[in-house]
Amino acid sequence: MTIPKPLVQLNQAFLVATVLAGLTVHTSILLMPFAVGVVTLVTKKNPLIAFSRRFLPNPPSSYPQEDRDQQLFNQWIATVCLGFALIFLAAGLPIIAAVFGAMVIIAAGVALMGYCIGCTVRYQLMMWKHRRAKTDY
Repeated sequence: MTIPKPLVQLNQAFLVATVLAGLTVHTSILLMPFAVGVVTLVTKKNPLIAFSRRFLPNPPSSYPQEDRDQQLFNQWIATVCLGFALIFLAAGLPIIAAVFGAMVIIAAGVALMGYCIGCTVRYQLMMWKHRRAKTDY
């Protein structure tokens, strides 16, 4: 299953904007991307993408497509980082929270520019599992 690239980019821009606002304007804003991430991981459907699909001017299949499983993996990484940011904020450690938030901003920002850090991580993980499986025989 695939997702039209403009919708993936919308999600990436949402992450950059809300996490940046959460780190600079008010920390409670971080709850928005975290909640979207949790819902996405539980239901396997991103509510932002599902809502925005109707606004595509062309049929979804006419756009370059992104792999759904890869996007779920990326969402998992972002949601875990946001969870840690929220935990560290609650613990009174805003600098460590900012580091985890910055990782999300950087990864989503770089992805908007065309390089997917999560894709590299997932590829390496898959290759490690493959190599491990080969040596088990």
